[in-house]
Amino acid sequence: MAGYKKIEMPHDWNPHNYQIDLWNYLDEGGRRAVVVWHRRCGKDSTALNYTATEAIEKVGVYWHMLPTQKQARKVIWDGIDRAGRRILEQAFPKDIVKSKRIQEMQMELKNGSIWQLCGSDNFDSLMGANPVGVVFSEWSLCNPAAWNYIRPILAENGGWALFIYTPRGKNHGFTMAEMARKNKKWFYSKLTVEDTRRTDGSPIITLDAIQEDREAGMSEDMIQQEYYCSFEVAIPGAYFAQEIATARADDRICFIPVEKHLKTFTFWDLGISKGNAMVIWWVQVLGQEIRVINHHEAEGKGMSYFIGEVDSFARAHDITYERHYAPHDIGVRDMMTMKTREQTAREMGIIFTKVPRTTNLNDSIEATRKIFSRCWFDETRCENGISALASYHRVYDEKKDVYKDQPEHDWASNSADAFRQMAQVWETIFELNKRVETPRPFIADSSFNIFA
Repeated sequence: MAGYKKIEMPHDWNPHNYQIDLWNYLDEGGRRAVVVWHRRCGKDSTALNYTATEAIEKVGVYWHMLPTQKQARKVIWDGIDRAGRRILEQAFPKDIVKSKRIQEMQMELKNGSIWQLCGSDNFDSLMGANPVGVVFSEWSLCNPAAWNYIRPILAENGGWALFIYTPRGKNHGFTMAEMARKNKKWFYSKLTVEDTRRTDGSPIITLDAIQEDREAGMSEDMIQQEYYCSFEVAIPGAYFAQEIATARADDRICFIPVEKHLKTFTFWDLGISKGNAMVIWWVQVLGQEIRVINHHEAEGKGMSYFIGEVDSFARAHDITYERHYAPHDIGVRDMMTMKTREQTAREMGIIFTKVPRTTNLNDSIEATRKIFSRCWFDETRCENGISALASYHRVYDEKKDVYKDQPEHDWASNSADAFRQMAQVWETIFELNKRVETPRPFIADSSFNIFA
């Protein structure tokens, strides 16, 4: 190609045997792939080299997304591989690169293709772009809303998506893997240390290396997760992962019909600061049974948008609302309008009941854990919310190698905060529903649950 000398792609990289099936699938026109591979088996390397090769052959916009922008810069943009090479210069040799935009972590290739690193914590900042290939790296830790945003773009332009990760409990990574495993239109690969070997036949990770990690203090749970790709291990430091796992085991994550004769409540998290999403949970109550029937989350939308969502859900299912609960800070005045969100909502027809401010986070967490056994979740309408509850976790202190006694403020925290409010006022809701008839039992079959 004019502009640079002939370069063989992929550049200075040869796939191991276990990587070839994925490469061939994409190279032959495959559009969707889920790859659950163990630690240190070259997930990002395979994805980057395929993307670089594809970007030379087809001019377009390509994204490589990690959970956060900070992580993307540290792991990929500034990363160095085990051979001492800069990761990006190996996959994208200098002779094919026209320019770099360091702040945006973006490269323009000499043929006109654009490749960019991004984080699932700011995917909406890329609005207006039209990617034809997207890699979701560490997908089980990414904000699942990123895929909902990107999916219609790729569907429209015939682009491809590759999800690469190791498990992090039974969150959206688990549901994605189960879907791909059963869907013949998707490529699915799950490889443990027992399944991967170098070209010469030697293991990628030896049992001795795993034993060294074990003796150095790595827990057996982490070994099963990282090296044997187990979805049974909860996210380290997760608050509600066990409760979600139990709900799955009890078939309480299923199809939940919306019943117009039941009292319906909503619980909100306002996302006041920039970069925070606003969240609503819809809940119906029958006796002491909590039926979580819907979840909605969006960023950069005003109160009128969310009230519209509440109204449209009510019309679609012929329900009326008993109460709408919001956090105490709904009374904070917006300096632009000089109105509180509470006033704005009232003008639009919604009167909020304020949930008192939490004085002890641990008490709130425990109160939430106690109500989980009463909760049934609609698996489709609440999919992202369920994943957020499973992913909500404590802050990890890398220097001290311990988890702090405070939650990580990431994509999962807004939904979890709104759900915690339900736990705080549950006893009040129970009092409101004492006169409601005795709950009718669920009848479960292999595909869904219905009410008798």
